[in-house]
Amino acid sequence: MLSQGPLPAFFHGLIEYAAGILLIAAPFIFSFDSTSATAASVVIGLLLLAFTATSRLPTGLVRSISVGVHVTADVVLAVLLVALPFVLGFRDEGAPTALFIVLGVLHLLVTIATRFRDPAPRDDAATAT
Repeated sequence: MLSQGPLPAFFHGLIEYAAGILLIAAPFIFSFDSTSATAASVVIGLLLLAFTATSRLPTGLVRSISVGVHVTADVVLAVLLVALPFVLGFRDEGAPTALFIVLGVLHLLVTIATRFRDPAPRDDAATAT
């Protein structure tokens, strides 16, 4: 069961689109020296855009991936973003390491804070009697 945070799913989707664009542009904006950091940033950015566009969120374009799968992928992505500087060996380069760790933590917080389900609709017919 998904918890209900204060952030609407619509804004969650917008934030993910912005994060995907940031990840794609970051190597060029911040002049990453590491090719592994550049490749990881661009690939993860593209995957994030594609995954968000195919999820059943209000911002989804195709809506083929369930919200539960999306939430699970968000948590995996957050952990992956934090771990990649150490796994791929670019932890000595400040800009990509900081970007990946900060985005990973923020992505996890946004996922935790999102209200993925609409509140249960009221049954007005039952209350009208």
